[in-house]
Amino acid sequence: MKYEIIVDKTSTGYAAMASGLDVYTTAETITELYTNLVEAINYALEEKNITIQKKDLQLRINLPQFFKYYKVLNAKVLAERIDIHPTLLSQYVQGKKIPSQKQVSRILQGIQEIGQELADLQFIQ
Repeated sequence: MKYEIIVDKTSTGYAAMASGLDVYTTAETITELYTNLVEAINYALEEKNITIQKKDLQLRINLPQFFKYYKVLNAKVLAERIDIHPTLLSQYVQGKKIPSQKQVSRILQGIQEIGQELADLQFIQ
């Protein structure tokens, strides 16, 4: 079972709420947020004798916040790769336009494909 986590950007980092649980936490980074979430959710589920891990969390974050955090991703190159006009993706990233669910799916699929390619990559010496 995956726990859905709603993430918001704050002036000091990130805030997260676990849907269906009375669990909230904050952190300066997404990495720290995962750690805090696992700890908080495990504490909340302690009486039910349930333990979760990072892999049990499904973070939900809006597109502009995603690109602000993962600056290593070049939106223009991603747009070309997933065949979305770079200006349109830029408007999504800046929050000037809201993408349709179909566009969100295309963007997410492109990002996940890049992530899988990177995960499968090995360097030679």
